[in-house]
Amino acid sequence: MFRTEFDFTLPGGLPEPDGTLHRDGVMRRATAFDEIAPLRDPRVTANEAYLSIIVLSRVITRLGTVDPITPKVIENLFAGDLAYLQDFYESINRFDLGPIDVTCPKCDHEFSLPRPPGLGE
Repeated sequence: MFRTEFDFTLPGGLPEPDGTLHRDGVMRRATAFDEIAPLRDPRVTANEAYLSIIVLSRVITRLGTVDPITPKVIENLFAGDLAYLQDFYESINRFDLGPIDVTCPKCDHEFSLPRPPGLGE
């Protein structure tokens, strides 16, 4: 089955004034619209680096008990947690299916080959 949501745990966490620390969350895979729509946002046109803030606020479906997940929530993350989420985003949206296991038809030797780009399962 094709997974669209992935659990994560922030290395630091989002602290609340009452001492609550939000670390566990869920991120879904991005759609094309998730990446295109923020390009019209004035914050992105003024500062291209803001794109990741808005995209992450769209694809993070849960972060502890914080509701809703807004760009302001993402702005308040520690830099290390932001970097972690950016890496996590890249990893779940990349379709690297890994090597292909093959068997030689002559000698029955089993080995793995790199998967050619664009080749599905």
